[in-house]
Amino acid sequence: MNLEDFGFNAEQETYRRENYPGDFEIGRVTAEHKERYIVRTAEKELEAEITGNLRFTAKSREDFPAVGDWVALTVYDEDFAIIQQVLPRFSVLKRQTAGQSVDVQLIAANIDYALIMQSVDRDFNINRLERYLTICYAANVNPVIVLSKTDLLPPEEVHGLQEKIRTRIGNAPVLAISSETHEGYAELLSFIRKGKTYCLLGSSGVGKSTLINHLSGKNIMETGSISTNTGKGRHITSHRELFVLENGGILIDNPGMREVGMADHAGGLEAAFGAIARLADHCRYKDCTHVHEAGCSVIEAVEKGELNRASYENYLKLEREKTWFETSARERKRTEKIFGRIIKDYSKKDVKGKKF
Repeated sequence: MNLEDFGFNAEQETYRRENYPGDFEIGRVTAEHKERYIVRTAEKELEAEITGNLRFTAKSREDFPAVGDWVALTVYDEDFAIIQQVLPRFSVLKRQTAGQSVDVQLIAANIDYALIMQSVDRDFNINRLERYLTICYAANVNPVIVLSKTDLLPPEEVHGLQEKIRTRIGNAPVLAISSETHEGYAELLSFIRKGKTYCLLGSSGVGKSTLINHLSGKNIMETGSISTNTGKGRHITSHRELFVLENGGILIDNPGMREVGMADHAGGLEAAFGAIARLADHCRYKDCTHVHEAGCSVIEAVEKGELNRASYENYLKLEREKTWFETSARERKRTEKIFGRIIKDYSKKDVKGKKF
């Protein structure tokens, strides 16, 4: 296989020629295991680690490679290499790290489309869909909503769920599939094109691994069942991994995500909640929070029934999360800067007992 089979494009080739004229090999990260990477070059698959300089100069986790990244490599033997640099990304999906941390977790890089999967039974949740849409639009990734396990409901109920999503969201394709009957697979395959990269997003147990097995025509992913005690999917996928499908599409699987925390998603909320963004242009105040201000067009639309109240309330919740993350991140940077100055000043002083 050549690099183009893994999504390498003309723009990236131009960057390679201008910056790496034969010194390094180029490969794509196909899997990550606690900072040990699997990288695919045009010739073979390699195990890789990052160079010490890259680790030292990294300002945050976002500077480290992620699945989907193109990297410059130094190959040392048959199956081992050192990653020297991450090539510029055209998109990167990320979320706030689970819990109360203000760190960012990279989901995948250089993604064209995100397949957001929800099963039509116990997993269905439009609020969560809007969360996924927010991180997709912030990353400049095109979302496609995929409702799975449609064989569990009568067709009219499945159609009703699709219409419910379209009415509230309206700006993303909504597909319905069944891995039991293969209904909807042809429509889904029509979205998957050679050389484009697709990332699967969704909770555990919605059928991501089963979908990969069907699309690839191989049993390459272990599948599991829903827990009878919790009603939630079991974590089968333990790491992110990239696959090339028979039709040339490139698919990245992800572990199930129970939390989709908001990070620095500039522009993502406005795109995911387009109706609110359009109404906000007519608010009396430019800095309107749409919570209590007089002359707020958003509040007026909610009160008149012209704007879905549940979507409005979800928007306010996500906006609060985003604001908290941004404020906490700025405070952490300020604290780190102050601490750095203290260490720097200390190192310059002749303090008795100080070790050099």
